[in-house]
Amino acid sequence: MRPVYIRQVIKTLKAAGAFPFLTDANTLYAGARGDAPHHLVTAIQNGFAFSVIDAPMIIADGLRGRTETAVTINQKQFKKVYIGTEIVNADALVSVAHFKGHELSGYGGAIKNIGMGCASRRGKMDQHSDVAPKVKKKKCIGCGECVLHCSQKAIRLVEQKADIDPKKCIGCGECIIVCANEAVQIQWNQSVPVFLERMVEYAAGVLSSKTGKSLFINFINNVSPGCDCLPFNDASLVRDIGVVASTDPVAIDQASVDLVNREPAVGYTCLTTNTGPGEDKFRGVYPNIDWEHQLVYAENLGLGSRTYDLISID
Repeated sequence: MRPVYIRQVIKTLKAAGAFPFLTDANTLYAGARGDAPHHLVTAIQNGFAFSVIDAPMIIADGLRGRTETAVTINQKQFKKVYIGTEIVNADALVSVAHFKGHELSGYGGAIKNIGMGCASRRGKMDQHSDVAPKVKKKKCIGCGECVLHCSQKAIRLVEQKADIDPKKCIGCGECIIVCANEAVQIQWNQSVPVFLERMVEYAAGVLSSKTGKSLFINFINNVSPGCDCLPFNDASLVRDIGVVASTDPVAIDQASVDLVNREPAVGYTCLTTNTGPGEDKFRGVYPNIDWEHQLVYAENLGLGSRTYDLISID
């Protein structure tokens, strides 16, 4: 996401009389966004400084990710969800998401941006708690790539085979991505649907205090196959498509998926199947992930509708 794009959003909001600020919640894993000081420095280093975007930045869940507000939702997976307090306190919410593929949810758009992005560290752990990867020893060649990329130091080599400590693992899924031999896997049919439902319920918790006060913007450019949190990525799956906006998080994500899938794939990427127009690009990259489940569940929860009208603006 380029800062100049955000500046235009800020400019429009100010023209409407708002006093906007940028926000994000700290990450579950240790790293450049694991606490507020490092998070703010990372934002500035990537161009999200006040002098560029003309708005301040506030880390929603405080210094160490513990400034949270419990929001009662009484849903299937959670009775309460834990949201960064400053997001709960905000008068309104504008979600600006980079639409892309994702190694756990199939794709990442508006729902993931608010469901995961607005959760406190405790909330992120709640969502990931069932996503426990396992190592298939017969496939593991002991290369150590997963060890090098594990932010929690939860993986070690034992007799030249990767071994994951479940007490340290936070379920971020990075080891799954870096394993070239597909030796690190999760229980897709059991873990992923639960993860998606938890993420959607967190989105519902965020939006429960923002009825009629939310806007969602998806940038469908550089549609990378993996999460932006990863320190590496592949080329875009399809050409740059543009920007979509809606007051409905379900409709905007459904439209974004449809726009990507109707495009032919760009060549020479990790996408080697489902490359034609109309074919499911996200299933092509992640055949075991039913990304549609998050949209079905979100619609059933009343977050929005998968039916939409797409209006082009020149």
